Amino acid sequence: MSGTATDFGTGVLSRAAALLHTLLTVEALLLAAATPGLIALFLLDPDPANLPLAAVCLLPLGPALSAALYALHHRGRDLTDLHPARAYARGWRLNAVPALTLWTPLLAWLTVIAFTLTHFAATGLPRWWAALLGLTGAVSLLWGAHALVLTSLFAFRSRDTARLAAYFLLRHARATAGAASLLVLAAGLTALLTEALPALLAAPLLLSLLHCERPVIAETEEDFTV
Repeated sequence: MSGTATDFGTGVLSRAAALLHTLLTVEALLLAAATPGLIALFLLDPDPANLPLAAVCLLPLGPALSAALYALHHRGRDLTDLHPARAYARGWRLNAVPALTLWTPLLAWLTVIAFTLTHFAATGLPRWWAALLGLTGAVSLLWGAHALVLTSLFAFRSRDTARLAAYFLLRHARATAGAASLLVLAAGLTALLTEALPALLAAPLLLSLLHCERPVIAETEEDFTV
C-alpha cells in the first residue's frame, strides 16, 4: 500500500498528464497576459505604415513569453505537485522588467529593418542591401531567442545577458539552429494557416526552445553563475 502511494503521480501517464496540465495552464496565462496587445495587433490593417504600432502592440508579449519560459523550466514532473500558475506569476514578477529591457530595443530594431525592407524601392540602395538587412533581422531574432531564455532563467544585468546571447550564437550553433527551425515553423504556420496559430501553440513551442537551449543553459549555470 505504501509503495502504491509512493509511486502515485510518477508513472508515464501521470507525467504526461502533468506536462499537459502545465502546458495548458501556461498557454492560458500567456494568452491572458498578451491578449490586449494581440487583439490590437489583429485589428491593425496590414499596412507597412502600421509597423511601429504593431511593435507597440507586441510589447506585452516579451514579459509574457519570459514568464512562460520560467514556468516551463521549473515545471513539476509529479502529478501530485503541480503549481504552473504560481511559477508563471513568479516568473512574471522576476522577469517582466529585465525582459522588457531587452525586448523593447529588439522590437524597435526589427521594426526599422521591416520598415526599410517594405519601402526598399524608395531608398535607392543596391539589391544586396535588402539581403543583408534580411540576414541581419534573422540573426537579431536568433539573438533574441537566446537572450529571452537567459533573462528568463538567470538574474544577469541586461548588458551581460546581451553579450552572452551574442556569444552563444556561434558557441552553440546547434542550439541556434534549433531556435532557427522553431522560428521558421512559427513563420510557416503564420503564412500558410493563420497568424493566431503560433500564439495558440506558444507553450509547446517554448518548451521545444528550452529543449534546444539545454547546452546554453548548462554552460551558463556551470561557467557564469556562482
